[in-house]
Amino acid sequence: MNRTVTVLLTALAPASWGTTYAVTTEFLPPDRPLFTALLRALPAGLLLLGITRVLPRGIWWGRAAVLGALNIGAFFPLLFLSAYRLPGGMAAVVGSAGPLFVVGLSALLLGQRPTVRSVVTGVVAASGVSLVVLKAAGALDALGVAAAVASTASMSAGTVLTKRWGRPDGVGPLALTGWQLTAGGLLIAPLALLVEGAPPALDGPAIGGYLYLALANTAVGYWLWFRGIGRLTATQVTFLGPLSPLTAALVGWAALGQSLTPLQVAGMALAFGATVAGQLGRPGQPPVQPTAGATQPRTFSFGERNARKDSMDMTGPGLRR
Repeated sequence: MNRTVTVLLTALAPASWGTTYAVTTEFLPPDRPLFTALLRALPAGLLLLGITRVLPRGIWWGRAAVLGALNIGAFFPLLFLSAYRLPGGMAAVVGSAGPLFVVGLSALLLGQRPTVRSVVTGVVAASGVSLVVLKAAGALDALGVAAAVASTASMSAGTVLTKRWGRPDGVGPLALTGWQLTAGGLLIAPLALLVEGAPPALDGPAIGGYLYLALANTAVGYWLWFRGIGRLTATQVTFLGPLSPLTAALVGWAALGQSLTPLQVAGMALAFGATVAGQLGRPGQPPVQPTAGATQPRTFSFGERNARKDSMDMTGPGLRR
């Protein structure tokens, strides 16, 4: 597939994640971040498992658990904790440093030497996002800052390890996404019950909001994200991350009546320019090859299915977030 098309499809993931704030504040029960994280991850993961009908085997049970913890199970709670404890979009500013984390981790785990251009572009992207979301505030909460840094490091490590490990033979990005969402959701479930107690009562708008988050925002979004990791470099993929806070700002302006100052508009242009520049480096690598010697995936006993079907790159509209 044309690399430009791959980049655009992958970019839909962080763009959709940028709508999470508006959906959460307008439709969902207040003060239930872990319950929201759980309903984003676990139903989407189980749905994808049902569609692909492929389970991990051998070493991939452990790898799926690690990736699910880094990309979902640890990332979601840490992100929400930082957002609740930090003022004025500071969590988004720390998150926008993700490309710099990935550049460093790619050097350690993938053998990709960082370039001056990638580092400078990462700094510019973070600076642009800070102009968009950062507001004047008092002293920063140490726990909130630590949670923000940890969430960014967790997602960055998950992105690089996803690139490093690839996929086992016969497994496509849809199945890999299902494994990670399910593993991450199972990690969040006991934490949500312990911290927030029983699930709240849900009305019609809340049910619709959770369905959107589980399907479009998470199932499709993370499938596109992991699919992109298989076709582009880890650095190229993570440079699409600033599209999330930029989308959140645009949705707030267009749908929630929030204003944008000239400085914020300048920051958006700066961050978007850095995002585009991040795609102009080394060309994307060929699609991820199956892991050498990997154990074949185990299909569910229900419903015969051709194993090759699970490795197809499903580009149809079967799952709309």
